[in-house]
Amino acid sequence: MEFFRIIDKQTTEEQLQSKIHPKSIGEFNETMLFLENIENNFMGLTLWGEFNISYDKINGGVRFALLDCPNALTWTITADFPPEKDKIILHCTINRIEKPIEFIEEIEEFLAEWEKGITSCF
Repeated sequence: MEFFRIIDKQTTEEQLQSKIHPKSIGEFNETMLFLENIENNFMGLTLWGEFNISYDKINGGVRFALLDCPNALTWTITADFPPEKDKIILHCTINRIEKPIEFIEEIEEFLAEWEKGITSCF
């Protein structure tokens, strides 16, 4: 399943990468907390529990993934790409075609928190 948020803010890849990183996630999301670095990843607390989370700088922004999540939840925050070149794109995926509505609502809440945090920071 895929979820998108288009955030009406202008920024650059470099600004996204300098402001959004493992130790700053608490500034962007009320239900996430950085716990500790683990090699190239980090342990983080989410509304679904504690996870080993990867963080990567990617073309256009950043990507996070819950590495031990049974739904393979991943989200990216990118800027400066068509068709919304002057906006920030928040994109989230899971490896399921269907999930209970409660879980989908939790993902939507998760994205709403990120959207709020991104909007206030950029």
